[in-house]
Amino acid sequence: MADIKTGTSGYDYLDWVNNFYPQSISRKKFLYYYSNNFSTVELNFTYYRLPQKTQIETFIKNSNPDMDFSIKGHESMTHRPNPATWKTNIQAYIQAVTPLLQSNRLAAVLLQFPYRFHYEKDNRLYLDKLLRELQELPLVVEFRNPHWLNRRTFEGLRQREVGFCITDAPRIKGVPPTIDITTSKLAYIRFHGRNAQNWWDGNASSRFDYLYSQKELSSWISRLKTLVKTAQKIRIYFNNHRKGQAPTNAQMLKNILEKAKITP
Repeated sequence: MADIKTGTSGYDYLDWVNNFYPQSISRKKFLYYYSNNFSTVELNFTYYRLPQKTQIETFIKNSNPDMDFSIKGHESMTHRPNPATWKTNIQAYIQAVTPLLQSNRLAAVLLQFPYRFHYEKDNRLYLDKLLRELQELPLVVEFRNPHWLNRRTFEGLRQREVGFCITDAPRIKGVPPTIDITTSKLAYIRFHGRNAQNWWDGNASSRFDYLYSQKELSSWISRLKTLVKTAQKIRIYFNNHRKGQAPTNAQMLKNILEKAKITP
């Protein structure tokens, strides 16, 4: 049976108080409380600022030992690469996450590319260089531009043993479709919500304001049964973080998977 864990994209949200976190718990105890409910988490702050080794060590210390972490790549890698500094930032990033790697608690490093990262020669060459620089880490790539979803891309990821991020999002123009494909031993899934009305309004908060129904999540049972056959490890994260909807749906999916006997 594949190693399947379900969690959320981020955990440190004040609007989760009373929705997920009890009001009596201090913010410093959020991670420990979270790790008693979920055994994996995706850290997003590392996109906005480079992580520090001491920070990562604190995450390890303040969570249950059976919980692992996926960490988003810094914006200098995916959104604003500077030819003069991006390699230096990568080395700093690798050093910072080394404690997770050494303790076998690093599930993946997520490289999320924006819609403006088009399927063009210069971008393909840059992606190749980036993956080479980060090859000592378990990598997953998420493309927001649908033109990357082609046979050449998938084959390139397989050759480099880099995972492809499967996404659940609205079925609207410009948004990549959900493709159940694995390009490494890790299957990585992000549930962004299906808020089609607000997806392109430029407001990230309203974009991810969505609560999945039991029926919508149950429709993933057959797909996950297929992914279990091709992946040794599956990590599932809910990014619909508004008002504690992500932990609600993550727990809902956990229950669905247990009932379907996909997880113990």
